[in-house]
Parts: sequence; C-alpha cells; structure tokens
Amino acid sequence: MTPSNQELLFVALGGSGEIGMNVNLYGTRGKWVMVDCGITFADPHYPGVDVILPDLSFIEDRLDDLVGIVLTHGHEDHIGALPYLAEDLGVPIYATPFTAGLVRGKLEEERIANAVELKMVDPGRRFAVGPFNFTFVPLSHSIPEANALLIETEDTRVFHTGDWKIDATPVIGNPATGEQLTAIGDTGVDVLVCDSTNVFNPQASGSEGDVRQGLIDTVAAARGRVLVTTFASNAARLSTLGDVARETGRKLCVAGRSLDRILRVARQCGYLTDFPETVDFDAAMRLPRNEVLIVATGGQGEPRAALARVADGSHAIKLDAGDTVVFSSRQIPGNEVAIGRIQNTLAAKGVIMVTERQAHVHVSGHPGRPELAEMYRWIRPDLVLPVHGEVRHLTEHARFAVSQGVPAALAQSNGEIVRLAPGAAQKIGHAPIGRLVLDGDVILPSNGATMNERRKLAVNGQVSVAVALGREGRMIGRPQVRVQGVPVEEDRDAFIADAVDATIEAVKGRNKGERLREDIRLAVRRAATRWTGKKPVVDVLLIEG
Repeated sequence: MTPSNQELLFVALGGSGEIGMNVNLYGTRGKWVMVDCGITFADPHYPGVDVILPDLSFIEDRLDDLVGIVLTHGHEDHIGALPYLAEDLGVPIYATPFTAGLVRGKLEEERIANAVELKMVDPGRRFAVGPFNFTFVPLSHSIPEANALLIETEDTRVFHTGDWKIDATPVIGNPATGEQLTAIGDTGVDVLVCDSTNVFNPQASGSEGDVRQGLIDTVAAARGRVLVTTFASNAARLSTLGDVARETGRKLCVAGRSLDRILRVARQCGYLTDFPETVDFDAAMRLPRNEVLIVATGGQGEPRAALARVADGSHAIKLDAGDTVVFSSRQIPGNEVAIGRIQNTLAAKGVIMVTERQAHVHVSGHPGRPELAEMYRWIRPDLVLPVHGEVRHLTEHARFAVSQGVPAALAQSNGEIVRLAPGAAQKIGHAPIGRLVLDGDVILPSNGATMNERRKLAVNGQVSVAVALGREGRMIGRPQVRVQGVPVEEDRDAFIADAVDATIEAVKGRNKGERLREDIRLAVRRAATRWTGKKPVVDVLLIEG
C-alpha cells in the first residue's frame, strides 16, 4: 500500500494491543516515517529467549519509501530493537541528545555505529523528514528528554505524545507547560495519538518530587543495609536517590551495567551533575551496615540482573536479616511471578521489603485519567487515536476521550491501517505483523520451527534411541537410549528398549530404512505416552549392516 498525496495513514506494527515493543508508521505522499522501534521482554512461552523484536516485514517491503526513524525517548520499549534492525532499514535516526547517546552506545556494542546515520536534534527544534515536518515537544516522563512529536504534513497536524505524564515539580528537564501545549492546540490539531497505559487509573500519577520524602523516611527508618531497586532509565529517580543518600548520611553504591550506562550518558548530556560519588562493591561491604545505600537493577525479577544475584547470594553485594530492599518501581504486568520469586528468596533471608503499597516510594511515568483529560483540553484534537496498551486499555481510552468531549476516537490495534485524513478516520486495510525472537545472536520467527521445537521439548521432553541391525535385520546388542525431561525417574531406559525390541520383532526384517526408523519412533512415543501421559520428541538413529 502506497499513501497518496492527500492521505495520512497510520499503522502500528507494535505497542497497540500489548505493553511494549512500540513501533508506529505514518505515511503520506508515497513515503513512510517510523516513530520508535522498541522491544518487549520474553515470557515462559519463549523458552531460552530474553528479547522479542517486532516483525517489520510490512515496511521492509517498502524500504525505498521509508525516509527515517524518529524517536520519542530512550526506553527499551521504544529504542531497544534498533541495534538489531536499524542497519537493514538503512535510514537516518532522529533523536534528542540523551536518547541519541543511549542509541549510539547500543549501536557501538553491536559494532554497527558507522553503518547507521544518527542525527541529534535539540528539543523544540523543527526538522523535516521527507514530506513530514517534526517538532520535539518536551513532556514529563521517567527518563530525560521524553518528547511528544508535533507531526505536520501538507494538510494534517498530529500530536503524538509518546510516553508522558504531568509533573508540577519535575526533578530533571523542563517539560512544556500547559500554556505552551494550549498554544499548540490553538494552531489546530487534527489527531492526538496518545499513551493509554494508565487509562484505568482514576488518580493522576503524581510528581517525582513527591517521592523524595517517602524514600528519605523509608531509608532513614532502616537499621541495616538498604538496597533500592528501580528502572535503570529513571534518571529522575536516580537524582532523588542521590539526595536520599546525602540526607540519610549513607554512601551510594550502584549495581548494574544499565545503571552505569544511564549515569554516564546523563552526565555527558548535563544531567545528574551533582550526583554523589559512588563507592565500589568491596568498599560498600566494608562500611557499617547503616551507612550504605545500594541502587540496583532487577526490580522486575530479571534472573540475570543485580537484585536476583544479590538475592541468591551470587553477587558481591550481600544482604542479611534486618537489611531492607525498597522496590521503587511498579510491577509490569506479566512479571508478578518472577518478582514474587525474588521476594520470597529475600524473605527467607529475613530481609525487610518495602513496596509502593507500604510507603510512597514510587510514582508512575504515565498519565492517569485526570492527566488525559487535561491533555484533551490543551490540545483539543478532532480525533484521539489511543496507542501504548493492551486492547482493554485502547478501547477504554477511546470511550474516555469521547466522554470528555473529544469529537471522535478510534481504537486500533497492531496491523490495522488507519486513514487519518482526509475525511473521518477509518480502517482501510491490514498490514502483516508478528514477533521475532533474539535467540543468542540469531533473529528467528517467534512461531518458526526452532521455537516450536523448543516449546515441544520444554513441555514433553525428548528421547534419543540408537539401534544397530545386522544383515538379516536382527538387532545387534541392546538399543542405546537417552531420556531427557520425560517424567520417569527409575528404569528410564528399560521401557523404551522394550518398545524397540517389540517393534523389531514384529516386523521381522520386512521393513528397513526410513520405514523401520518411523516404526521405531512411533513405538517409542506410544510407550512413553502410555507410561507417562507425555508425547516426547523422539529421535532414532538406525544403523543397518
């Protein structure tokens, strides 16, 4: 599909109908531009995989028409796919300095920094990408330089919020004021493409500045070591924790590579310049227990992050009974089990845990209903197009927008091609969508042969059988059997060998080659199913004399 000169099309290839992996396309005058290119993190449905990437085949089939990628901010669900996909897309990436610094580091790690054109644009500056004009509009969020995008074509104006909230006392940055956003609305906005993550929250998210006192009170009340886990990218929270360390007389220790990266890029861009000097792990462990404050990654239960390793005792940072862990972040849906596992491990050690349920130690970076309503009043769009959320979030956001006086709202989902202009917005087609997995160093389809095989192995286990036959079809020796993951604890090999014996005896040399191999495979699988109720993957090595 090629957008005409008068059309403005919108297609979400990720992030609409799910949390994370945000990828949005706008098309006009025969060209497309991409807004954000993020990842999501794998769940147990993807064994052996940590990172999920968007399937960009729709735009990959139109690379001659793609003019650029514009990034709203530096969270992984908005930039995380770029190290793996940007080189093949082959277009410039536009970002503000902090976001560009994070992206550059990722490209360098993948050794493709010289192959990808990264253009830095200052917040508030207007710039052209093909037939689109963009302006970065700073908004509050939990990372520096989060921006909305004012997107202008020849006939249409779109305000694309990215992730945002209203913060009357921001710790980092200078978000646009209500007056400035009202001025944008005064010039006329046709479409508001808006974050839906917290649409069910009846209260505003609250200010980062309000968390400061809650964290000070919590840390001051602790008697042992204190570890605070938060999102590494939340530079405002890092700034707050620097203040907390000073106020409570504790030395600061940082645990986690992503925290080190955020601190480095933030300082390069002029943020966190007054962040306290940190101590290393050994020095932290030598300090009196009530004189150290540790900031660590892993609050979402990530098994290889710092907190998980601290909990299981494999990290240089050690916690014991009477120490405190503060979860200064919300639980991302889907991570409850992983977080609970770490919390149970800590509880077994006698570690005290504090979450946002016990104290005011976290505020969200996304808008609740009062903030959404305020944005509608400032921007006054003709249409709200909800993004960033599951289907229930998007449909509720559409209903809420109309209830607040917005003339129209349209709930869309990944792959639906929406014509925003001219005329009333409508869905006019469907783009192919899907997920890719980063499996080691290889990118694969999420439902391809490799992942489907791995799921079968994870559920049912595997049996390998090696059989040697003489010239007359009689078995030489005993079958060699290897059973993995099949629920048999005793005599694991015997019941399989018996099935092989019976099969070879039954055919009495009539079947050979592939037919005999298949007979043995089916017999072994039937035996395993009869004994265990499972249907394992069965591999047969047949050696015929």
